[in-house]
Amino acid sequence: MIKTLTNLRKQEKEKFVVPKGVQDVIPITAIYDDGIFQIGKDKFSKTYKFSDINYAVASREDKEAMFLEYSELLNSLDSGATTKITINNRRLNRLDFENNILIPMKGDCLDEYRKEYNKILLEKATGANAIVQDKYMTISVNKKNIEDARNYFARVGADLIAHFGRLGSQCVELETDERLRIFHDFYRVGEESSFHFDIKETRKKGHSFKDYICPDSMEFEKDYFKMGDRYGRVLFLREYASYIKDSMVAELTDLNRNLMMSIDVVPVPTDEAVREAENRLLGVETNITNWQRRQNSNNNFSATVPYDMEQQKKEMKEFLDDLTTRDQRMMFAVITFVHTADSKEQLDNDTEALLTTARKHLCQFGVLKFQQVDGLNTVMPFGVRKIDTFRTLTTESLAVFIPFRVQDIFHENGIYYGQNVISKNMIIADRKQLLNGNSFILGVSGGGKSFAAKGEIENVILSSDSDVIIIDPEREYSQLVKALGGEVIHISATSQNHINAMDMTKEYGDGANPVILKSEFIMSLCEQLIGGSNLGAKQKSIIDRCTASVYRTYQQNNYQGEVPTLQDFRAELLKQDEPEAKEIALAIELFTSGSLNTFAKHTNVDTNNRLICYDILDLGKQLMPIGMLVVLDSILNRITQNRAKGRNTFIFIDEIYLLFQHEYSANFLFTLWKRVRKYGAYATGITQNVDDLLQSHTARTMLANSEFIIMLNQASTDRLELAKLLNISDLQMSYITNVEAGHGLIKVGSSLVPFANKFPKNTKLYKLMTTKPGESA
Repeated sequence: MIKTLTNLRKQEKEKFVVPKGVQDVIPITAIYDDGIFQIGKDKFSKTYKFSDINYAVASREDKEAMFLEYSELLNSLDSGATTKITINNRRLNRLDFENNILIPMKGDCLDEYRKEYNKILLEKATGANAIVQDKYMTISVNKKNIEDARNYFARVGADLIAHFGRLGSQCVELETDERLRIFHDFYRVGEESSFHFDIKETRKKGHSFKDYICPDSMEFEKDYFKMGDRYGRVLFLREYASYIKDSMVAELTDLNRNLMMSIDVVPVPTDEAVREAENRLLGVETNITNWQRRQNSNNNFSATVPYDMEQQKKEMKEFLDDLTTRDQRMMFAVITFVHTADSKEQLDNDTEALLTTARKHLCQFGVLKFQQVDGLNTVMPFGVRKIDTFRTLTTESLAVFIPFRVQDIFHENGIYYGQNVISKNMIIADRKQLLNGNSFILGVSGGGKSFAAKGEIENVILSSDSDVIIIDPEREYSQLVKALGGEVIHISATSQNHINAMDMTKEYGDGANPVILKSEFIMSLCEQLIGGSNLGAKQKSIIDRCTASVYRTYQQNNYQGEVPTLQDFRAELLKQDEPEAKEIALAIELFTSGSLNTFAKHTNVDTNNRLICYDILDLGKQLMPIGMLVVLDSILNRITQNRAKGRNTFIFIDEIYLLFQHEYSANFLFTLWKRVRKYGAYATGITQNVDDLLQSHTARTMLANSEFIIMLNQASTDRLELAKLLNISDLQMSYITNVEAGHGLIKVGSSLVPFANKFPKNTKLYKLMTTKPGESA
């Protein structure tokens, strides 16, 4: 017998004690502050939680790379320890869930919209798969004392985290209370929100932690168990097929129930495995030789070796090759499965469904008879293994049971963006939790871009106190903005609304002298006004001197009183002696005292409303470049004000490609994209012309640096460009090819998830958000 197994059995040999109470069923003997549990005499275990990765929707090459990396991870497991990989399906607690995503009422005129939105969210939550999948890896090892165990886990943990990092999965150590929570939530379904465990308090009171997590009662029958009012059953994988698909684990754990699946892995040292394989091969060859000798003694010299013996020899040779030349290890594996239900009838139906799924993959599950308690302790991530149905596998065969499927996005206090097409869970994301909250919404006309943007605007306005600023070149947002109590500012040569291009607040300079930054802005403005020709050194010096001079009184009054305008700036230019100053003054006359002087007057609109929409539809060709610069500068002013107040600002720029047609607005956007994160602001660009957008190097960099991207139905040329830029696989591409409005891919940080967002049409909000003719309010 293999030495590793003999040692393991010796170490795990324990006297059988009949459990006298529910607490005795739990096999933990002691818990420590750092998440290490003692299970048995000298055995310690520690659990690590790892996040899912996008395996199901990856391209074939990426899948292979993930598979090989996961095989590497299995190869790196220590042969002196037992590793348990657990997939835990737990149902979301409805109360917690509602507290998390429902928008609280504020007693203002927007409450009718909040009620309607909450109703939609609840319907989505009920229809969604309310199951969250957690994935754990528990390592258990025999050590003489806790100090040795701590040193061991510190070394192994770092290695494990690095391996998962290479896979793109985040791996974290679980603290004591987090580990106990797993068991509490499994044993006490429906009481998840009442879990508050403080190890210091419990010690002070002299209570046992087992009292806190165990169920009220447990009854173990021949082939099922009862836990409080719930029923459960433990199964094990009895027969393995010779060929298994990598989707088997995902299909088995797809059941919408509270369940756990565990794979116990015992790696065997390679030298021992090779010795065993060579002995087996020698045994098979001896059998063949003996058989041939018997045939020869019967004068049957032409007999061929029987098929089963040939097959045995071939398989043993392949196994030995795997171990010696293909960098694989020999592993022993036990696969166990527990699922629970509200009634015995439901439990039997679920068991049948699981057995059918396994049969589909030519595998066979068996129900553990009279071993339900041992099975339950094996499947739970305690680190114990009481079931001995070992199967010998190589690394690759074991890696087929890959625990990865698809990433789910669920941020605390996030915004609802749709449903994950694969896992059917809600996508709740919070841009504030990303490295930078900048975003793009891309898609063909009619793909649902402005609908997605309006959904986010409305969510921000209804659920937080953040400010929202919209640049609207198509007059699509006015209706929504007015309904939500916002201010629409029409900007054109003939409009009564004016914005002063020289508006400036104390915070404008990001801590430095605001005039320095404003002077740079006015230089850009003058270049635009003069007609795009680059200013010379003399002209720049004159502009800088005049800017400082115009703002002097305003600065001395501590940024109070009347703000200077472009007319004051021109008057200052005319006072200068240099002929260049007169040239500049003449060039900007049209925009200061001429017919296009809308930006040379004092601001006469409420730019302090928390929802502002700049309507630039009527901004003519002449005013467009300067208009965009002034609007963007006004936005920067607002952001710096909000930063001082500690308030977030969301900026939405529709048809953003229009801004990239003018060099200055493109550069301004680029700096905005890079800097706004520090100001607590989040910019969103919306466009249908991805190809046009990517012609600009600036835009390309901005897109690559955006952590949050919503991709709806894309034109064929745009798809290819996006695939190159964002590394999208062919399978993922199918989610943005000829799909209906509101369906596509969403990129949140490093996660790329297919989503669908269907909004009920019989609501007031839908009428405010839709741009389809005949459907709007």
